[in-house]
Amino acid sequence: MNNSTMLTWIKSGNLSVPTALLTHYKKINLDDQEVVLILHLLSFIEKGNFFPTPVQLAERMTGDCSMILRRLIQKGYIDIKEGFSEDGIRYEMYSLDPLWEKLINQFKLQQSFQENEQQQKQETDLYSCFETEFGRPLSPFECESLAMWLDDDQHDSVIIKAALREAVISGKLNFRYIDRILFEWKKNGVKTIEQAKNYARKFRQHQLPNRQRDDAQEKPSNVPFYNWLEQ
Repeated sequence: MNNSTMLTWIKSGNLSVPTALLTHYKKINLDDQEVVLILHLLSFIEKGNFFPTPVQLAERMTGDCSMILRRLIQKGYIDIKEGFSEDGIRYEMYSLDPLWEKLINQFKLQQSFQENEQQQKQETDLYSCFETEFGRPLSPFECESLAMWLDDDQHDSVIIKAALREAVISGKLNFRYIDRILFEWKKNGVKTIEQAKNYARKFRQHQLPNRQRDDAQEKPSNVPFYNWLEQ
C-alpha cells in the first residue's frame, strides 16, 4: 500500500466536533480521557451506532471505558435514553444533550462575566470623568447619586456622560442640574448619544429666541435653576 493510498484512508471520514467542546471542556470539569471517550461516542453515533458497548470503545482507546462511561453518566454529561425503531422495537442510546447544555451554560456564564467586567470598567471610567470635570474627588452624596442613576434609574453610563457634557456646555456643573437633564431625557425616550445630541440641539434652538426676546426687552434675568430643561 503506497503513501497516496494511505493518505486517502486517513482522510476518509471526518468527525464533526464542536470547537466549544475542545476549548472549554476543562472549564466544565472534564478531563482528557473523558473527552476522548466523548469523541469516540460522537464517531459511533455519526455512523449510526447510538449505543456502543464499552468493549467497542476499548478497541479504540486506552483506559477503563466502563468506568469512564459510568463517571460521565454520574456527573451528568451523558444520558441514556430509550428509542423505538420503525418496527416498534425498543432500543437504548446515548444522549449528549446534557453535555451541550453544560457548554451553553458555561458560555452564558462567561458572557455574563465579560459583560459585568465591561460594566465595571465603564462605571469606573464614569466616576473618573466626573472627578476630572469637577476637578476634585466626588463627595459620598455625589457617589450615591451616580450609583442611583446607574442602578435605580437604569441610565446607561454613556448617557450619563452625555448629560455631564451638556451641564458643562450649559455652564451649570452640578448634580442637581445633571439629574434634571437625565430626568428630561428619560421622559422623552432619549436612550442613545445621537438622540441626546438631537434633543439638546432642538432645545437650544427653542431657547435662543426666548433669550433674545428677553434681552431686547432688557428684563432682569429670571431664569430658574433648571433653565436648560424649561419648556
